[in-house]
Amino acid sequence: METEKKKKRSVVKREKLEAVKLAAKSGPATAYLNNSPSSPRKMRLIADLIRGERVSRALNILKYDAKHPSAKMEKLLLSAINNWESKNTDVKLEEADLFVKEIFVGGGRILKRLRPAPQGRAHRVRKRSNHVTLVIDRMPAKASTEKTTAVKETKE
Repeated sequence: METEKKKKRSVVKREKLEAVKLAAKSGPATAYLNNSPSSPRKMRLIADLIRGERVSRALNILKYDAKHPSAKMEKLLLSAINNWESKNTDVKLEEADLFVKEIFVGGGRILKRLRPAPQGRAHRVRKRSNHVTLVIDRMPAKASTEKTTAVKETKE
């Protein structure tokens, strides 16, 4: 009878880490924008516009939006697209059908300044910043086929 040799804990741990790294090489791509000098509230307005949208439509929305944080968000989205391309070298970008899977804005560092006020007082001015996390991924294949069947059923 053949006996199986038990693996050391360190070997098992190393194999798990390698499996996680291998899984991270494909799939969704993430981009981060830290300490962007605009308030989180203003940035969330922009994030809400592109959440769940296809990447090409999101780029158009950001390019023609008048709000000042949209330029930084457009740059972040382009960075996420480049990250996805570097992860998935075997897939063409045009065929990938990418969408904004997840986007969230958190508060960053607040710079506290003083502004002179009447009668010798001072008011605090809080210059806010934010952190943005953007995740893009491919559209699931099942969802697109379900949409086409639903459209065909409504036409009949």
